[in-house]
Amino acid sequence: LVGASKTCFKLKSKAAKAQSVPVNSRVSTKIQQLLNTLKRPKRPPLKEFFVDDSEEIVEGIPQPDPNQPKPEGRQMTPVKGEPLGVICNWPPALESALQRWGSTQAKCPCLTALDVTGKPVYTLTYGKLWSRSLKLAYTLLNKLGTKNEPVLKPGDRVALVYPNNDPVMFMVAFYGCLLAEVIPVPIEVPLTRKVTLLNGGGGGEGGDCFNPYKTSKEGSVMGVTVSRLAMLSHCQALSQACNYSEGETVVNVLDFKKDAGLWHGMFSNVMNKMHTISVPYSVMKTCPLSWVQRVHAHKAKVALVKCRDLHWAMMAHRDQRDVSLSSLRMLIVTDGANPWSVSSCDAFLSLFQSHGLKPEAICPCATSAEAMTVAIRRPGVPGAPLPGRAILSMNGLSYGVIRVNTEDKNSALTVQDVGHVMPGGMMCIVKPDGPPQLCKTDEIGEICVSSRTGGMMYFGLAGVTKNTFEVIPMNSAGSPVGDVPFIRSGLLGFVGPGSLVFVVGKMDGLLMVSGRRHNADDIVATGLAVESIKTVYRGRIAVFSVSVFYDERIVVVAEQRPDASEEDSFQWMSRVLQAIDSIHQVGVYCLALVPANTLPKTPLGGIHISHTKQLFLEGSLHPCNILMCPHTCVTNLPKPRQKQPGVGPASVMVGNLVAGKRIAQAAGRDLGQIEENDLVRKHQFLAEILQWRAQATPDHVLFMLLNAKGTTVCTASCLQLHKRAERIASVLGDKGHLNAGDNVVLLYPPGCIPVTVRPPHVSKAACILTTQTLMRLLRSREAAAAVDVKTWPTIIDTDDLPRKRLPQLYKPPTPEMLAYLDFSVSTTGMLTGVKMSHSAVNALCRAIKLQCELYSSRQIAICLDPYCGLGFALWCLCSVYSGHQSILIPPMELENNLFLWLATVNQYKIRDTFCSYSVMELCTKGLGNQVEVLKTRGINLSCIRTCVVVAEERPRITLQQSFSKLFKDIGLSPRAVSTTFGSRVNVAICLQGTSGPDPTTVYVDLKSLRHDRVRLVERGAPQSLLLSESGKILPGVKVVIVNPETKGPVGDSHLGEIWVNSPHTASGYYTIYDSETLQADHFNTRLSFGDAAQTLWARTGYLGFVRRTELTAATGERHDALYVVGALDETLELRGLRYHPIDIETSVSRIHRSIAECAVFTWTNLLVVVVELCGSEQEALDLVPLVTNVVLEEHYLIVGVVVVVDPGVIPINSRGEKQRMHLRDSFLADQLDPIYVAYNM
Repeated sequence: LVGASKTCFKLKSKAAKAQSVPVNSRVSTKIQQLLNTLKRPKRPPLKEFFVDDSEEIVEGIPQPDPNQPKPEGRQMTPVKGEPLGVICNWPPALESALQRWGSTQAKCPCLTALDVTGKPVYTLTYGKLWSRSLKLAYTLLNKLGTKNEPVLKPGDRVALVYPNNDPVMFMVAFYGCLLAEVIPVPIEVPLTRKVTLLNGGGGGEGGDCFNPYKTSKEGSVMGVTVSRLAMLSHCQALSQACNYSEGETVVNVLDFKKDAGLWHGMFSNVMNKMHTISVPYSVMKTCPLSWVQRVHAHKAKVALVKCRDLHWAMMAHRDQRDVSLSSLRMLIVTDGANPWSVSSCDAFLSLFQSHGLKPEAICPCATSAEAMTVAIRRPGVPGAPLPGRAILSMNGLSYGVIRVNTEDKNSALTVQDVGHVMPGGMMCIVKPDGPPQLCKTDEIGEICVSSRTGGMMYFGLAGVTKNTFEVIPMNSAGSPVGDVPFIRSGLLGFVGPGSLVFVVGKMDGLLMVSGRRHNADDIVATGLAVESIKTVYRGRIAVFSVSVFYDERIVVVAEQRPDASEEDSFQWMSRVLQAIDSIHQVGVYCLALVPANTLPKTPLGGIHISHTKQLFLEGSLHPCNILMCPHTCVTNLPKPRQKQPGVGPASVMVGNLVAGKRIAQAAGRDLGQIEENDLVRKHQFLAEILQWRAQATPDHVLFMLLNAKGTTVCTASCLQLHKRAERIASVLGDKGHLNAGDNVVLLYPPGCIPVTVRPPHVSKAACILTTQTLMRLLRSREAAAAVDVKTWPTIIDTDDLPRKRLPQLYKPPTPEMLAYLDFSVSTTGMLTGVKMSHSAVNALCRAIKLQCELYSSRQIAICLDPYCGLGFALWCLCSVYSGHQSILIPPMELENNLFLWLATVNQYKIRDTFCSYSVMELCTKGLGNQVEVLKTRGINLSCIRTCVVVAEERPRITLQQSFSKLFKDIGLSPRAVSTTFGSRVNVAICLQGTSGPDPTTVYVDLKSLRHDRVRLVERGAPQSLLLSESGKILPGVKVVIVNPETKGPVGDSHLGEIWVNSPHTASGYYTIYDSETLQADHFNTRLSFGDAAQTLWARTGYLGFVRRTELTAATGERHDALYVVGALDETLELRGLRYHPIDIETSVSRIHRSIAECAVFTWTNLLVVVVELCGSEQEALDLVPLVTNVVLEEHYLIVGVVVVVDPGVIPINSRGEKQRMHLRDSFLADQLDPIYVAYNM
């Protein structure tokens, strides 16, 4: 668009001048052309471009199993709790209760705090609590701010930030806030830092009591607002259900700042004048039995615990023989909803029954932040039978139905009830997803309660609030049942016989995999049941699901014991996978072990699930062992493509003609029409041109070579070059005894004499030309160890040449004779030499001269390797042909001085410069943060008209864009950067040059590309790939796009192999093996159909397409753009589709900041991804799931092996191309020395 707007601006001024010009003048046709250029093709409607095609990709949503269990019961009816009793002496508010006990029973103990050893340190009496709370309330309202501008007004929120071992100050603060009519908000303190602060927040309704906070499944924090009335009613209901009476002692092991710990230990106790003994979490760590000892010492009637506290007390039981629990009438187990609560309660009872624990005292209950206490088992009557258990089928549960288990006992879930609905409450079960429809009696759903005792809303979140706190249940017909709003509790369960409530899981822990529900806690329980003691640290296992490729996938993360051996860990991991598979019939996508104590903790030491999931997804969990099973889990991949028998070439041709589609071909300007008044036309050979230049302009400098400091090390004028060349020629005759047509190896560092390197054994060389230093190296002892020195051909040192001249200049008998051999390593790791004849050399130089408008007064800067391809031609041949001056910058020198190339361009005000991708990457990475330094050095790149990257691959747009964006600040034009395209058969097919429209870009659909089709899409469409034209086709070059199988031409914008016809195509591969047929196929091929002229084409081996644009070419015709997609040899055939490695690599490189480089290849039929890790080694295993996820999501492929290696392991050739085949060979030969290899199962 920038280009277009410039043109528009010029248009106006021209149009203004052109008003008086007759219509048929040249200006108006030019303007007309410009207007045509600016016309954009019509865009399809936007919504069509953003259709997510999950329907066509995914192997259908799994069809429900016809035998799957379905609910058969009648629709449930809401269940009521017993009426809330009206007890005349209940206080009208918590503050009144406090005032009453504070003034009449001042000496009575209210709260006892313990120190770290478990000994009581301080007891707060009701009198003290009352006086200190009053004092604090007075301070809050009168001492903060000034009289006219108080900081706090009634209804403001105040954060209470207290450590978990200071219940006394917390209690005083809480009641102080209630007395001051401000709203306390208990805040969790991280375990490591202890802080105390009281601070204010904005206004709120005077009727609120407090805001406890909860974390949602995704990790967002939500505050639940609880009104004073609800809090009071909840205390009344708890007091009635638990039958609390004055003076009882309660031992509280829970967090006193939230949930049951707060409701029983801070509120109900004050309401009933009870004494709470608060056992901090830190004591439980050092002395797990301390709570049992407190119950014994204080003859406590009630204890508030979690299963974990029962478990730890049993582990430490040996320490204490003489404790008695006979005083307990209620052991309230607040996480009775957990799958393992049953076994904990049973085991604790069997161990402590001999210490006086009564079976009927065990009272599991279920709570949630929104609904508060959902249900609680009432204290039982001694001797009455205990409530029954539900033994449910896991398989049934996964389909949301209740079935008594008939299968083997392993796949059963035993659940205990959590008692009855709260007094004054009502309960119903609704479907967990969709509208709140009442469940059938044998169906699992979300438990909803209706009572005055729950929360009011999520603070500040109106939308979520409506969905949670104002639920009106519906019947199967969709009409509301009653008008009483219910609150969603976030718990999954059912109401069983006798109105007993059973909880089987939490909405937060619900994993929906392939249409079946699994409960995270159940999977944790299975993990713990597999002899986890040797491997898992303190039973710390987290289970969550991540969404990958249109389904949820289960991830299990466990902390590994510091002393666990690798062998133990892997054995445990494989057994866990099997256990989860057989018990839950679900696959685990990823099982990771992390070092002990590294998972994020909740304030009371549990695992913070949402934070763990976040770390896993962003790659900062740092596992020490990992096992991924995408092959077994991912069952919804599309079916592999079956190749249909192709349509014949003739039919394609006719089809295109009928559809009015042109055949995909394009050509550069016609060489015949371009008249050159230059004397160069007379000469057919470069040697003659050099001789002519040496006579005509002896002192004109053709080459300047710079060193790292930017100083000119050496120059070559026409005469110097010619003389030097003559002397070398005479040496070759004298010393080398060579005949015409012999091969000579040139071994040089990038230097002043234009040279190419070729390995002697391949090129059957008769002689080697080199420098003194390299000659010494070739004859050194180290070299002898690798190669037998006796096998070397004659080595001639060109630093020391005799002053002897040739008697006469050699002239080849025909221009078709070979001029030089061009050897290069292709990206597939093949070393190939191509034969360049004298006429091809001439034609190549001429095409470049015309495209770049080169003549003797021009200067160009070249910073790339000079050994092969277009790089060699630019470095060594073009200046001799066109007479322009080439400033040569060896890329090696750039590594010592990153500024060298750009500084040279600035110093000589170069308009055209050539580089390689390696050079561009070096500058982008190395100078990224040095732009200010460049400015201060006065470097300005506004002189650059073209900056051309010499390449034999698909343009690397991201790199080009980063480079352009980075150096825009020092004047680089956004239109300057472009790329060339060449291949082994023809080293220069496209080159942007000076005239002609800017390179165009298109977005193509990656999925179509895999099917060998081109579908153009808009920017931002999902799965789109940006392609750019590789410069303009050179003069004299013709290109046609061909189906590589049928060898028939394809239509415009269709994908096929690029075939080229041009006078500078190489004349064949140089081989010592006689594979002439292969070579003829590559260099002299005819189309199988539709070419009457029987043109001879060379096959480039690259896939691409030609697209006719709306732009106007230099010839005045519409411009045909050539887009290169990638080398045919490199593509991977997987699942019947064709993948270009670079596309997979681009996805992988994006996922983590520590990936330096990435390469992919196939091994048998597995996809292997090699990533270079530039971060710390503990990040190595983070990459495995990320790599697997991204390749699955974006390419629908399952990665077989992920190999993490050190930076620099992936081999790269001098053009900056990855040598994937060499990498594959090293991998198979086990020579990579990887940091980690993950074999996905």
